[in-house]
Amino acid sequence: MASVLVASNRGPVSYTLGEDGSLDARRGGGGLVSGLSAVSSQDSLWVCAALGEGDREAVRRGVAEPGVRMLDIDPEVYADAYNGIANSVLWFLHHHLYDIPREPVFDAEFRRRWEAYRAYNRAFAEVLAAEADQDAAVLVQDYHLALVPGMLRDLRPDLRIGHFTHTPWASPAYLSMLPDDIAGELVWGMLGADELGFHTWEWASAFISGARRDDATGTAEGVRPSGDPWHGVEHVRYGIGKGRTRVRAYPLGVDAGELRALAYRPEVDERLARLRQEVGEGRKTIVRVDRTELSKNILRGLLAYRELLTTRPEWRGRVVHLASAYPSRQDLESYRAYTESVARLAAEINAEFGTDDWQPVLVSVEDDFTRSLAAYRLADVALVNPVRDGMNLVAKEIPVVSESGCALVLSTGAGAHGELGEHALTVNPFDVSRTAEALHAALSMPDDERARRTERLAEAATALPPQRWFLTQLEALRELP
Repeated sequence: MASVLVASNRGPVSYTLGEDGSLDARRGGGGLVSGLSAVSSQDSLWVCAALGEGDREAVRRGVAEPGVRMLDIDPEVYADAYNGIANSVLWFLHHHLYDIPREPVFDAEFRRRWEAYRAYNRAFAEVLAAEADQDAAVLVQDYHLALVPGMLRDLRPDLRIGHFTHTPWASPAYLSMLPDDIAGELVWGMLGADELGFHTWEWASAFISGARRDDATGTAEGVRPSGDPWHGVEHVRYGIGKGRTRVRAYPLGVDAGELRALAYRPEVDERLARLRQEVGEGRKTIVRVDRTELSKNILRGLLAYRELLTTRPEWRGRVVHLASAYPSRQDLESYRAYTESVARLAAEINAEFGTDDWQPVLVSVEDDFTRSLAAYRLADVALVNPVRDGMNLVAKEIPVVSESGCALVLSTGAGAHGELGEHALTVNPFDVSRTAEALHAALSMPDDERARRTERLAEAATALPPQRWFLTQLEALRELP
């Protein structure tokens, strides 16, 4: 039994099955891992899904890391829940990505997949209910597990339940695209929590507005918060006799010490030296690091760079765009097509403007964290222009490790804009021409101004580092009456 429990789709450890049948365990990092490390492993439990064959084999053999419980969910149920609903419906809703004339279509197949999503969430709720001490604190993570709080509340009314959403939350207009009963179930699931956390008050407010519209009891109400936006609070009633849900913003930051230690390892030094050679002496760099996720807006970023080279020919031969675009969700056709479009547009820019001794775009479509850290250190300009993003930690990471300081071109669609916008060059994510102008301004920025902005960006970026982010939520949950 545990007094602190975390639930997430992906856990802190994954297993690889070797050809000889051996299992190799690999531990991950991040805010939850470092946060939970502050709690005794005897008192904590992390419940997660077995994601691959290695994980499932570990479950079958009874192999487990201390404090970790993997759930071996039927692969077909998992695929329908994860790709069929979480990534193909909820992700698209929260990021406003639907091609409205064609999508969404909520038919019998959707409802079959929703049953799988419901079963997936129920599996988590039942294990959490069975493993939790009396009055334990349970911190549920993200849109994959949006129904767990409501299910768990029914099973264990004594528990203190928190849920954190790492994405934006859909506007009421987008949420209303869901069938009424499904939208009501989604809101019911979330409002089973004692506290709901979001990266920004904008996303928290979107949830509250949607909850008022879709709450099946018709009793949602709230009071606009004031003061520190970190702790903006609105209480939402979620049913007669069941109490209230507190909604708060916890903007995740970065751990400066840990990030700099990673960025200055010998292997990063070696990659940085190679990147400097590829860029060429005396040239400035525009750096972006993203997954090839539809919301990241990589194509418009490349179009803005092409317009910069077209309208500001003085930059030809003097700047290189270092773009890391990690393949994401390649089992979905729309993502494969998007990844191909990114590579194709980069090649077109190189063909149009490149010379024998200058390649305008150096694009990497491999998951290469070492290269990304090297690019961070080399950055003169950071381009972060998502259409809609829960936070976007890249916007916070680059200013922390950039060697000579960097100017940040940041779209209003990034959750990080609320904290960093004052010290960044702000752009509309859809406005390619203004983004090109912002890139010119960033490249032309005097060194003293760039250094001053970088210092302020780094200060804001590290205000709530991962361990503190996690523990602050845990303490707030425990302090609830």
